[in-house]
Amino acid sequence: QVQLVESGGGLVQSGGSLRLSCAASGSIFSRNVMGWYRQAPGKQRELVASITSGGNTNYALSVNGRFTISSDNAKNTVYLQMNSLKPEDTAVYYCNVKFGTFAYWGQGTQVTVSS
Repeated sequence: QVQLVESGGGLVQSGGSLRLSCAASGSIFSRNVMGWYRQAPGKQRELVASITSGGNTNYALSVNGRFTISSDNAKNTVYLQMNSLKPEDTAVYYCNVKFGTFAYWGQGTQVTVSS
């Protein structure tokens, strides 16, 4: 069983920064992809950023240049540094890990950006 525990969400003013963390525990295959998704009210869940166990990263166009994903493989932890936040970044952010045919989700953490 895999568990993902997110932290770091909150309320921030436009232009501010937040750092999200996601700690994974349980049986996780060493070759995996960890990522952050978000879901705003009335919208579909979308990929924000992902990172492979080899360090390759991928970003949504809307956050490229503002957000940075990183990981500590030894701790099975993934981070999302969010800078220059905009009101449209407001959403519930979910951590995700995929390996083989398995995918696991965290419980989500709210990020609210005020204008």
